[in-house]
Amino acid sequence: MSGESGLVVVDKPGGLTSHDVVSRVRRLAGSRKVGHAGTLDPMATGVLVLGINRATRLLGHLTLTDKRYDATVRLGVTTTTDDAEGEVVDTRPTHDLTEHAVREALAAFVGEVDQVPSAVSAVKVGGKRAYARVRAGEDVDLPARRVTIHALEVTAVDLPTVDVFVHCSSGTYVRAIARDLGVALGVGGHLTALRRTAVGPFDLAGARTIEQLTERWEITPLADAARATFPALDLDDAQTADVRVGRRLDVTLEATTALFGPDGEFLALYQPRDGAARAVAVFG
Repeated sequence: MSGESGLVVVDKPGGLTSHDVVSRVRRLAGSRKVGHAGTLDPMATGVLVLGINRATRLLGHLTLTDKRYDATVRLGVTTTTDDAEGEVVDTRPTHDLTEHAVREALAAFVGEVDQVPSAVSAVKVGGKRAYARVRAGEDVDLPARRVTIHALEVTAVDLPTVDVFVHCSSGTYVRAIARDLGVALGVGGHLTALRRTAVGPFDLAGARTIEQLTERWEITPLADAARATFPALDLDDAQTADVRVGRRLDVTLEATTALFGPDGEFLALYQPRDGAARAVAVFG
């Protein structure tokens, strides 16, 4: 299996870091060249997309896709990490909360918003991860970043607990939504459960647990992964020769596009620039 290149979609269990999953998949794939797209916290479960061998070069582009989550928020309790893994720093009564107030507050988060990441996030501050600085005893003040929350739907309410579905852009912290909901309601809040149900076109239906992959190894070949993730363009022989050496093409593209040779080989990612198609990454 060590020569295979492609994507593996893992249903990550709780309690493992994303790096733990990478380590296990390295052993299963028989390759050291394994990376992941989009970190999941140890507490979180669900879709984690891994690239094997040459497919690791796709991962930087996959992180730009939107994501979907099922999450549970506990109102009335604030923690140091904005989730259940942190220490409780404040507790407030929630008996005056109503379902209507919760739904109204959540509606204000939909759209393009400026979100301050959790202090224990993987955002880098001065070249060092924010969570590492916090664990070292430093105070971390992260700037807000613009993210897009396409949908935020309440799926169940049993106050002080609220279940929500979140469809958001990459870079959105669901923990921060829980924190900010608590702030908006004046009682505090934190995330108690998080399950990522989709990353772009990859969802739980195509995900496999570590145990399932151990019993039966499944990998999406590089060409299939590229077609599933990007718009596709099939080339003729002359265009294929140009693309193999990264030359520009006089074709019109609307977005980053996967280019394929006449035999179906995945050759490269190209994007529109300066009136032509130019190489982002060449694979073939």
